[in-house]
This record gives sequence, C-alpha cells and structure tokens, in this order.
Amino acid sequence: MTREKCRGKHKLGSRPLSAGPGRGFFKGGGSAAAKGRGGPSPQEALARLRETEEMLSKKQEYLETRIERELAIARQHGTKNKRAALQALKRKKRYEKQLTQIDGTLSTIEFQREALENSHTNTEVLKNMGYAAQAMKKVHENMDLNKIDDLMQDITEQQDVAQEISDAISNRAGFGDEFDEDELMAELEELEQEELNKGMRDVRLPSVPSTSLPSRPASTRKRAEDEDEMKKLAAWAS
Repeated sequence: MTREKCRGKHKLGSRPLSAGPGRGFFKGGGSAAAKGRGGPSPQEALARLRETEEMLSKKQEYLETRIERELAIARQHGTKNKRAALQALKRKKRYEKQLTQIDGTLSTIEFQREALENSHTNTEVLKNMGYAAQAMKKVHENMDLNKIDDLMQDITEQQDVAQEISDAISNRAGFGDEFDEDELMAELEELEQEELNKGMRDVRLPSVPSTSLPSRPASTRKRAEDEDEMKKLAAWAS
C-alpha cells in the first residue's frame, strides 16, 4: 500500500457526528458535567478522537513531503557527496518509521471511534426498546385475562348456535316425506308403459301387395317334381 492510499484510508471525513435525539440519552452533556463526574461524554470523546485523526493525517502529509525531499537530496548528491546522500537517506528512514507508527495509531483510533459510535447506537436502540416495552405494558394494564377467556368462550358458544341454526335451515324439514317411494315408482312405470304402447300403436306396417306373384318357370317346376320323386324312392328303399 502506498503512502497516499494509507493517508486516504485514515483521513477524517467532513461529515460531523449527528447530534440527534441520542445526545439526550447520556446524563449531562457539557464539559463542566464531564469534569464533575470524572469522565467525558460519548460526544466529547468522539470529537476528541476526530481531532486526533485530523492532526495525525496532517502529520502524515508533512512526513510524506519530507520523505520525498530527502530522497531528492540523496539523488542530487549521489556518488559526488556520499556523506550528504547517506544523511538524507537516514533522515528518510526515520520519517518512514514515524509514518508507519502513525498508520498504526490511526488504525487504533479508527477502531476505537467505531466501537464508541456502535456503543452509542446500541444505547439508543436499547432505550427505544425500553420505550416500546413500557408502551406494551401500559396497553396490557387495561386487559383482564379472565375477561378475555370469558369473551372467547362466549364467541365459541355463539358460533355453535349459529352452526345449529344453519343446519336446521338447510334441512328439508319433512317436506315430501309423507309419500311412499315404492308407490311413486310403480306409478312412474305405468306411465312409461302407456307411452310405450301408444308409440307401438302409431307404428304403421307396410301393406300387402294386391297383385299375385309371378309363377315359377317350367324348368323350375320340373326340377322340383324330380326332387320329390327321388325323395319318395329313397323313402321306399329304406
């Protein structure tokens, strides 16, 4: 990671800490109150941490500028003036060491600031949850569990009564039960038979032709007579 990236990572943003309703959650709030109880408020601590981050970021920029300057001096002298070049490189190493230390310090401060902000957020969440719990308790104060049980029993009973009424209305209530089913079926069969007979009477058969059928040819009659004679002979022989 380059020094520019490292400085950009820890450089403080321009967005200030929100001074919303959460500030009222902590007792006091001013520096006098902090001195009176022996400790700063979360808002004061966060402000101090941001100031420290800003100061260290400026120190980073200064050290990076000095490192570039010492490196330029070392290149300028090179082998012409080894002593001056070595001194510049030594100063560059010291500045780089300080820069590394500042990087670690900024990381620690950033972690501490985020932890403090999260703690402040959790405190607000717990406070709001406490408000909600109190509201629920206030609502339930006017509720009697015994009355609720009685009400549910009444509702169940009324539902049973309504179901019985619906069943009674939906039944036939004896309409048509005074007729014999067998007698009705017999009457229905008689009606069907009458309709069948009426249909048979309406059917007209084709009329018999008035002209006589043509007589069989002579050859056909001769063949028939021969067959009769053969049957008689066969009967006599047997």
